[in-house]
Amino acid sequence: MEKRGGHVYFAKKDTDAVNYITNLAKEKHVQRVVKSKSMVTTEIDLDKQLLKLPGMKLMETDLAEFILQSDNWDEPTHIVFPTLHKNRDQIRGVFEKLGYTGDNDPTRMARFAREYLRGYFLQADMGITGCNFAIADSGLINLVTNEGNADLTMAIPKTQVVVMGMERLVPSLKEAEVLDNMLSRSAVGQKLTSYCSFSGEQVAGESDGPEDLHVVILDNGRSNALGTPFESVLQCIRCGACLNVCPIYRHIGGHGYGSIYPGPIGAVLSPVLDGYEKFGDLPFASSLCGACTETCPVKIPLHRLLIKHREVMMDKLKTDKAFNKAIMKGIGMGTAHSDLFQMALQFDHSATLPFVSKKPTTVDNLYNHQGHITHAPSMAKGWTDVRDAPRPPKHTENFRRWFKDHEAQKGASNDDQ
Repeated sequence: MEKRGGHVYFAKKDTDAVNYITNLAKEKHVQRVVKSKSMVTTEIDLDKQLLKLPGMKLMETDLAEFILQSDNWDEPTHIVFPTLHKNRDQIRGVFEKLGYTGDNDPTRMARFAREYLRGYFLQADMGITGCNFAIADSGLINLVTNEGNADLTMAIPKTQVVVMGMERLVPSLKEAEVLDNMLSRSAVGQKLTSYCSFSGEQVAGESDGPEDLHVVILDNGRSNALGTPFESVLQCIRCGACLNVCPIYRHIGGHGYGSIYPGPIGAVLSPVLDGYEKFGDLPFASSLCGACTETCPVKIPLHRLLIKHREVMMDKLKTDKAFNKAIMKGIGMGTAHSDLFQMALQFDHSATLPFVSKKPTTVDNLYNHQGHITHAPSMAKGWTDVRDAPRPPKHTENFRRWFKDHEAQKGASNDDQ
């Protein structure tokens, strides 16, 4: 990259990257910035830091990111599809604030966004993109998109900034070709995306491309994974395939993770980047079904890494392992022997009485079974501190009894026929 006339800066922390880019914007007297989709810039909160500069105007040009910005900087919910949580009517409502007067037809709304954004490209002083892969031997930046906005972001502004995680480096075009194909198939089911671009510093004889190219390589906690069992998480190509098959993600959505990286990959990566104090609960947001590991194109053992995170946290908390093993052994015995399990079902309703608080039945609380557990003891206290648990039903009213009676009634009905 430097041989081609570009500039490379290695940022150890997020603040280092932000300071470098904001200082560059000041030096170049930048007033208008266009950006293409970049999770790394969201990770370091670059947009809001740039907007603090006097007179600065910044526009996200990826359609989904443009929608989020226009909706009061809403947070993304998916690695590949940031606005997955919005339907077409909600998007139309966002566009109406910008002057859109049409219906909720996606084609018309996309055309409106294209016309709205085109002027920003032509007036931009600086373009900022992410990076799918950086080619080490040629100094080229590889971008994979389906909208073409990244190409305009790199081709028109005179100053270009590429922000990339340090794991985005690949040796040559040969490896990039394989990964591009893998990324497209895993992310959107295409053999190749609409735009697969390789670009760098503008050289003599070229009319397009940046005259001043800066590549910011970000660590920001990634080196924490090196030499540890979590090192393989740096292989991630951000295809989002693990999110699409995860039953937990499908039920709670991306915002429930509280991290820019949701889903199984986020549950593994976020504690590596920002520590267990902030994201220690994410490794437990998993059923450990292994679907994420099975679908991962680069073979990251995600569910095993989630288990490893749990082990590390238990060691840090100095939890009494013998006590935990005894509890799990007891639960295992109870669930493995039908007589013990039936006995537990007969007493679980009465055993929870000291921890129950009566609540009126509402639409949101139809199955209260004579109250909710609001203050459980010991390890269960962490659950009831933030939510109520339904009280187990009486053994004469539980599902097993209902099913037995239902089958008996069905059998009697068949006999009558």
